[in-house]
Amino acid sequence: MPFLDLPFDLHLHPDRTLRIRYERIEGDPAKPVLVFLHEGLGCVEMWKRFPQALCAATGCEALLYDRQGYGQSTPFARARTVHYLHAYALDELPAVLAAAIPERDYVIVGHSDGGSIGLIHAGERPERLRGLVTMAAHVSVEDEALQGIVVAQQAWDEGKLAGLAKYHGEKTEAVFRAWAETWRSDWFRSWNIEYLLPSIVCPTLVLQGVQDQYGTPAQVDAIVRRVPGSRGRMIDDCAHSPHLEQADGVAALIGEFVGTL
Repeated sequence: MPFLDLPFDLHLHPDRTLRIRYERIEGDPAKPVLVFLHEGLGCVEMWKRFPQALCAATGCEALLYDRQGYGQSTPFARARTVHYLHAYALDELPAVLAAAIPERDYVIVGHSDGGSIGLIHAGERPERLRGLVTMAAHVSVEDEALQGIVVAQQAWDEGKLAGLAKYHGEKTEAVFRAWAETWRSDWFRSWNIEYLLPSIVCPTLVLQGVQDQYGTPAQVDAIVRRVPGSRGRMIDDCAHSPHLEQADGVAALIGEFVGTL
């Protein structure tokens, strides 16, 4: 598996190297690259076959990678802060793009945490960013999300999420606790990125499952209301992972969106 060695870790320590595991999918070099940003418990493999299907539908190349702390990449360097999603969006992601696909146009496809990272990144108005797709992204902390995490915590305590070790190995507990404890912390309760949404200028498609256990339609409404020209779509018979639960329909929606860029 290929790696990118970046000359800093996520917290910009110049004396430590950040090693990022990544994968590429071939496609038409004249089209933008689809950059997939995984969820808060995710990694490259947890996208399953969706990236391949979307590349086949659009003809685009793709870049997938494990963020720091996940999968095969460098472990977390320290406890998270309220700005952890900003660090991924504004420090790590630009460095990965510069190293893996320099001078290429790209479209972000982000799921959950990855969708929020995509929104923060798009708020910087990157020159090469041609479009943004979010699936189950959050722009604020809702009670429904916290209730969903309580259920996930119980499942973890009962050993029902042991399958995550297949993807994260010895980092599995750190990955789960970083996600569950951060979002349930009092100091994270006021986290909100709605302020940056009006600064996004690229075409934006916002998707969320009707039965999403971690968010309500208010998340989609907040994004669509504040991002100029964005479009929102609630997906029926779908919870938190539209790309897995309604893969064909979601691939068609994103494929149509990419085709208009």
